[in-house]
Amino acid sequence: MGTVNDLLEAARKLTHEERAQLIQKLEELEADDWDAQIAADAASGKLDFLLAEALDAETKGQLRDF
Repeated sequence: MGTVNDLLEAARKLTHEERAQLIQKLEELEADDWDAQIAADAASGKLDFLLAEALDAETKGQLRDF
């Protein structure tokens, strides 16, 4: 596995289409990491405060339909 600089040098040699594909794959990787972090935070209870706030807002009639 190369360093970031090695990867950048390799990316410079890609065609425009290949670079677009690489960017798309990196964005997908980032989204997967984000999803995994959200799932871990939810499972650990770190997001319970959001549910509490939503339930409180519902009780107070402060929620709106989309």
